[in-house]
Amino acid sequence: MTKKVLGTVYLVGAGPGDPDLLTVKATRLISQCGALVYDSLVPLEILELAPKSAELRFVGKRRGHHSVPQVKTNKLLVELAKRYEVVVRLKGGDPFVFGRGGEEAAYMQRNGVDVKVVPGITAGIAAPAYLGIPVTHRFAGSSVTFVTGHEGVDQQRPEVDWRGLATSSSCLVIYMGIHNLEYIVQELILGGMDPATPSIVIQQGTVVGQRYIKTPIFSLLKNVADKKFVSPSIVMIGSVVDYQVDSCFSEPAKVTMPISFD
Repeated sequence: MTKKVLGTVYLVGAGPGDPDLLTVKATRLISQCGALVYDSLVPLEILELAPKSAELRFVGKRRGHHSVPQVKTNKLLVELAKRYEVVVRLKGGDPFVFGRGGEEAAYMQRNGVDVKVVPGITAGIAAPAYLGIPVTHRFAGSSVTFVTGHEGVDQQRPEVDWRGLATSSSCLVIYMGIHNLEYIVQELILGGMDPATPSIVIQQGTVVGQRYIKTPIFSLLKNVADKKFVSPSIVMIGSVVDYQVDSCFSEPAKVTMPISFD
């Protein structure tokens, strides 16, 4: 049996950007941690909650800007757990929603490190909500599917069956879908989705810089290209998009990103 090491690694969801959406438990752990290992898109305002004495390590990844391979991040967490009682692994959104949290949790367990998960608000719910758009609605959508639009670089993950999703879910919420948007839209229409189905792209959903565009999916790609939408963006497709309530708009938060890839 692998010998247990001292500290506990907490896989903590940082939420979708607005620091006010951080959970009470996440805030408490960050304020108590000995080490903080954080991803891209975590605002400086959240990092500043850590003690001045805490060791901060950036391990973020963005398309074309891979700073630390996943295997090195895993090993770093084990090493920090040998030196600190509380290690916070801070991940954007929720650590178990397209965040590699499951991989990291399994690695900690195999290496004798206690690991706990602290859920966070995921961007696929928060970004539409800040614009007054529900992901489900009694009259428009009784099901919602969260799906990644970015296949793994090594293609070890099974490819998404977009044609199957075209008619199997009332609403699609696509993470990291901008890069492959042409292929995604083409496959959905070939799978039987009505080209007039409403869609929306939301960039920087809960922070300053937020913008969005609503359009039927047949013109989605052209509009995204014309308006130069980039990541991080959420793509939402389904009739529920038309149930937007304008008075529900939430003001995006003013935050500072410590590292920019613009």
